[in-house]
This record gives sequence, C-alpha cells and structure tokens, in this order.
Amino acid sequence: MKKPVDRIDRKIMSALLEDGRLTSNQLAEKVGLSAAPCWQRVKRLEKDGFISGYTAILDQSRLGSSETVILEVTLDRHDDEAVENFGRAMAAMPEVLEVYLTTGEYDYFIKVAVNGTSGYEEFLRKRLYKIQGVRHSRSSFTLRCLKKSHSVSPLLMEDAGVRNH
Repeated sequence: MKKPVDRIDRKIMSALLEDGRLTSNQLAEKVGLSAAPCWQRVKRLEKDGFISGYTAILDQSRLGSSETVILEVTLDRHDDEAVENFGRAMAAMPEVLEVYLTTGEYDYFIKVAVNGTSGYEEFLRKRLYKIQGVRHSRSSFTLRCLKKSHSVSPLLMEDAGVRNH
C-alpha cells in the first residue's frame, strides 16, 4: 500500500519544483530532515509517481524561437483514428511545446514556439495544414508570460487551503 504524502513530502516536492538540482544535503536542510531519510522520501515519491521526472528549462528565445503562439484547432472528424493521427503528428513536431485535447468550441489548444510571424507562417503552411483532417484553426501570439509553472506546488496548494487529492 502506498503511503499518503504528508507536509514534509510536500515540502520536498515544492523545493524540487523550485530547484531540481538541489543536492540531497541541500534538500534535507531545506525541509528540516537529515540527508538519509530525505533521500528515502524522494525515492519513494519517485517510485509512487508523485515525482515523474527532472528536466532543464531552456530559454526558447536564445534558441531562435522568441515567439509563443497559442493555437486552437478543430478537426473534421473526431473518431479514434483522426484523434490518434493528429496526436502523433503534433508529437513529432519539435516546435510544438504542449497539446491539450479540450472541450468546447475547439478540439485542441496547442502551444508553439516559433521565430516570429514568418516562422509561424512556415509552421502553418508546412506543418499544421499538411495534417489531414484539420478543419479550422485560430491563433494568438502571446505578448508576455506572466506566470510559468510546470506543476502545482503541493505545499503552496496546502497553505492556500486548496484540496488537491
């Protein structure tokens, strides 16, 4: 049986969310444990799927994709084959950062990193519009990112009184 997470586990996850490069000793000091029990908790959180991975966050503008576009897409059909084909096509495109199957007027919300309007035009003409079954799209260039997070902070959620389980 999996052990439920407690406040120390939430502190560990929140600290790693803030800085995934903390050493075991730094993490232990931050959450008020000694290194060995802290490391054991991290391993348990990883094994139980609460921590699903670690990554570096790259500056996309320094890599030549200074613009972020939010794209809304509607498909012609919604059968399993059409949805699977669209999902595979999106997964294969390196400039596509996130894809969400959604409810409402549009079928998908897609976050794309491009190099300006010419980069976006190229993405549309050479990538998106080549996918069979795309009926309609609408796009918005982002002006500025006001908040970016890769996960909710379990400690901040708890402190705010938000139930997240």
